Amino acid sequence: MSAVYLDCNATAPVRPEAAEAVARALMSAGNPSSVHKAGRGARATLEAARMQVAALVGGSPARTVFTGGGTEANALAVSSAVAAGSRRLLISSCEHDCVRQAAAVSGAAVEVWPVDAEGRADLRWLTDRLNRWDRAADGPPFAALMLANNETGVIQPVHVASGVLHTWGGRLHIDAVQAAGKIPVDMAELGADTLALSAHKLGGPQGVGALIYAAGVPITRASHGGGQEKGLRAGTENVPGAAGFGAGAEAARRGFSKLEAQSEWRDEAARRLVETADVTILGEASKRLPQTLCFAAPGFEAERQLMALDLEDVMVGAGSACSSGKVTPSHVLTAMGLDGLAGSALRVSGGWNTTRADWVRFTDVWLDAWARWKARRAT
Repeated sequence: MSAVYLDCNATAPVRPEAAEAVARALMSAGNPSSVHKAGRGARATLEAARMQVAALVGGSPARTVFTGGGTEANALAVSSAVAAGSRRLLISSCEHDCVRQAAAVSGAAVEVWPVDAEGRADLRWLTDRLNRWDRAADGPPFAALMLANNETGVIQPVHVASGVLHTWGGRLHIDAVQAAGKIPVDMAELGADTLALSAHKLGGPQGVGALIYAAGVPITRASHGGGQEKGLRAGTENVPGAAGFGAGAEAARRGFSKLEAQSEWRDEAARRLVETADVTILGEASKRLPQTLCFAAPGFEAERQLMALDLEDVMVGAGSACSSGKVTPSHVLTAMGLDGLAGSALRVSGGWNTTRADWVRFTDVWLDAWARWKARRAT
């Protein structure tokens, strides 16, 4: 049988439109900073891509900075907030490691913003904490809250959080890496001050991302050299990567309905798992990305599950894929108070080219693996 790839939250397959855009850009010489014809052509490609990426989230092309990926975009948002005077950062306990680590090395104090058992940020905690904020000591409030969690798919109430922060003159950074291209995203509606994106999560190439910022939000350059990206990121721009990102973003903007259809396939798989095996669906009571299923089978180690599935050419994930290939307990599930399940959790995530048959095949193979594991334990 053909391979089944359901690890799109790690990296989605490249869309044909993105691959074609990358190939065209690679065949065209020219540095976008050069004033001759080839340079102007490269500049036109770059700026067209910038418009496509910004349009995906209702952002301004003039305030869209291309980066080397979502990690760099998140780090740029954090460092810019610190440079603007924030000396205490509120970081959601479910944030991606790149946000948590950028905050940890920023030189500012860091407080963990807790979530509930469903993985939703505690807004009452945020309001209470801001009521006690010492602006003289800590500067303007800054908080980071991802729009959709990369492991559970839980969608956060960021529009409410931004309103709370703005009441205190604070800034909200939204990591939209997992959400963009899977659900409609609008910066203005969300109240995002800064927003991070990554191409390879939505069907673009790896190695390119973007930070988009709202009007009046200061961004401080983190790399020095030339004046590229309006002086905010030195170094010759990755024109082929940007072109692929733009084409992928435009295709994603037209394809939300296809991804939304996967919620039915995901829920069908979840029902079969719960009816047959000892499985807990994580974040089930929360609004989630339509193509993401996170579940745990107590005692059935995630690594063992992954190997059993991989032997049948079914590929899924165990937590975040940004840990050098290691299967480690998830800090997201720990933050949700689910330490006992963290070592046995899997993440199944579809993409733009996923079919219902893929979800059915995954479920069939996983249930067979679970039955074998259960039988061995009984002997």
